[in-house]
Amino acid sequence: MERRIYEAAVEGSVISLLNLLQEDALLLDRIMAGCYAETPLHVASMLGHTEFVQEILNRKPELAGELDSRKSSPLHLAAAKGYLDIVEKLVSINPEMCLVGDRDGRNPLHIAGIKGHVNVLRELVQARPQAARILMDRGGTILHVCVRYNQLESMKFLVETMNDHEFVNFRDDDGNSILHLAVADKQVEAIKFLITNAAIEVNALNSNGLTALDILTRSSRDMKDWEIGELLRHAGGISSAKENITRTSHGHGDNQTTNTSNPKGKRSKKYFKKSSGNDNWLEKKRTPMMMVASLIATMSFLASLNPPGGLWQDDFPGSNTTSPHRAGFAILEDFDSDKYTYFINYNTTSFVASLGTILFLLLIGDLPFFRHKFFMWVLLGIMWIAINATFGTYILSRTTLAIEASYLGVLYVYFVWLIFTFFVLLVHVIRMIVWMTRVLIKLIRRRRRRSASSTSGNHPPHIV
Repeated sequence: MERRIYEAAVEGSVISLLNLLQEDALLLDRIMAGCYAETPLHVASMLGHTEFVQEILNRKPELAGELDSRKSSPLHLAAAKGYLDIVEKLVSINPEMCLVGDRDGRNPLHIAGIKGHVNVLRELVQARPQAARILMDRGGTILHVCVRYNQLESMKFLVETMNDHEFVNFRDDDGNSILHLAVADKQVEAIKFLITNAAIEVNALNSNGLTALDILTRSSRDMKDWEIGELLRHAGGISSAKENITRTSHGHGDNQTTNTSNPKGKRSKKYFKKSSGNDNWLEKKRTPMMMVASLIATMSFLASLNPPGGLWQDDFPGSNTTSPHRAGFAILEDFDSDKYTYFINYNTTSFVASLGTILFLLLIGDLPFFRHKFFMWVLLGIMWIAINATFGTYILSRTTLAIEASYLGVLYVYFVWLIFTFFVLLVHVIRMIVWMTRVLIKLIRRRRRRSASSTSGNHPPHIV
């Protein structure tokens, strides 16, 4: 008899259910009293059989509170599948099941948030708002769960509905807020929402004393880094050493300043004044330059493996009509050695310059000496060389493969590009000279002041 009612639940057949209950009116009671992995209500709720669920709830509403072998209620299963009608029926019978956690500690709200069923989430929050505040594994809230599973719409709904500063900025057992997690996972849209539409603390510290911007600088580099960095800095985000922030956070007396209570992320004048100069400038330049240099190095390497015209595919000793060649050597080298030499020189220059840029940028993070602005000016010059060498490689490739009619057109483009890049280089050199002149003037004035003060200090006192 029990097997037949489970078959009816799988099919969603209300008629079969009614017939079985006519044969045995105590069938549902025996299922509740027995040791089954799940009830027919679990099965029907999981498969979306709304009428079957309604019929069971009419006859035995206590089944809404039964748990299966994973400690999941029918509400857990319906929320996971997004069956809003069934969720409404189960909540109307037993709204307290919104608070019950399964074997992993997840209540139905957590499940709906993970799956991204916003309509179901809305129904559950209206029934029991306090269920959203129940902590999960790692001590995180449902917002942490939404970010970990990349459910942006669920997170937006909860933030806007709860409208609670403490809830939004709650930190898990690792001290990470939802902004820390979003930055670590490079979720650009979630970060945009949090810093513009939520009262998020941009410079909150996790257990390792790191802000969201610190998390970004310590993660693997990709194309999203620059955009995320700009978003955080525009919102007042700071990237600083652990000891500086903790010193500010644990100050004493009237001068105590706590970063985690500063949602706008304003800098502490005492500890972060220096980081607002060269460090920010270097950080803004470093990521895009690293990406451009990596791209140029890749292009140059591939061009060396496949030069214009390709490579010989066989060994040929030569004859009266055909020149000798060897497999793996460039065809262009045999037909036009001068042009091939220029191609190799340009390509090697771009490859070496880009690799030098990458190495230099890596040293900036480890050797403070290289963080001086002068070296970044030099690095921009090296990048100018790499870009122009890459363009020269392209021009040589095109002129090798182009027909005579388009040959002059390619050369016109080349000369226009040279004029433009030399103008850019001139502006860059002028800016660097102006900057160096200002620095030199400051050093001269500082030395004069020191010499003047030392001279006046050696004079004997004047006696009236």
